[in-house]
Amino acid sequence: MQYQLARNGEVVGAGGKVLTILDLQDVYMTIFLPAATAGRLEVGGEARIILDPVPQYVIPASVSFVAADAQFTPKTVETQEEREKLMFRVKLQLDAEVLKDYSRRVKTGIRGLGVVRTVAATAWPEDLQVKLP
Repeated sequence: MQYQLARNGEVVGAGGKVLTILDLQDVYMTIFLPAATAGRLEVGGEARIILDPVPQYVIPASVSFVAADAQFTPKTVETQEEREKLMFRVKLQLDAEVLKDYSRRVKTGIRGLGVVRTVAATAWPEDLQVKLP
């Protein structure tokens, strides 16, 4: 449970919310990438997440979703240059094994950096090797 919005004995209007629940099996970061980059991603491909409050840690993740439609589209898309400005939403899913060990530390809405590889055979650089507390 994330928030308890109503307490025992309180009156809640029809359709009113009483609490919000987090699904700690579905923790992800949403990033936006240009079409040329998003088009080269593989669903299931490795990714990394670095959270602003704890930049010393590098969290393993994977690409779980790439949007079929651009999220940011200019009013008219007529030239190659304009098409290159299209941005696609990508979800980076946290590793399930990591979530088992760190679920009590999960917070919603935390900002950070998501990193993906467009070529799976490319090794992660030293500063993007997994580092957990």
